[in-house]
Amino acid sequence: MADDDPDDRMLAKEALEQNNLKNPVYFVEDGEELMDFLRREGKYNETNAPRPGLILLDLNMPKKDGREALAEIKKDSKLKSIPVVILTTSQAEEDIIKTYDLGVNSFITKPVNFTDLVEVIARLGKYWFEIVRLPGTGKDGN
Repeated sequence: MADDDPDDRMLAKEALEQNNLKNPVYFVEDGEELMDFLRREGKYNETNAPRPGLILLDLNMPKKDGREALAEIKKDSKLKSIPVVILTTSQAEEDIIKTYDLGVNSFITKPVNFTDLVEVIARLGKYWFEIVRLPGTGKDGN
């Protein structure tokens, strides 16, 4: 998950825990750190930056925003198959159109309360880790 807001990261972590998602979750604070994580550069290497099965990406972050990171991910032949879900406070139609044009897999506006966030995370987890078959995964998606 790439999100610059520590409260949003904490709430997402709690929502993931409440939904008993077994997949490990890693957090980065901006688009530059996300790209380092994905490319295993800088402070990240293969042991502390495994290839994610899904990226939850905020749009409005410092250094490199979510739009720039998304464009970079989808242009990289080694990364473009990783599903990316925008999870942002934006409801702007231009953001929705732009991110789908860049290749995002889903666009979700962050719920304003924790109960709704837990529900959204539950649905995301069920869809991406139980229903969908992703490249490079086993039969059960893990």
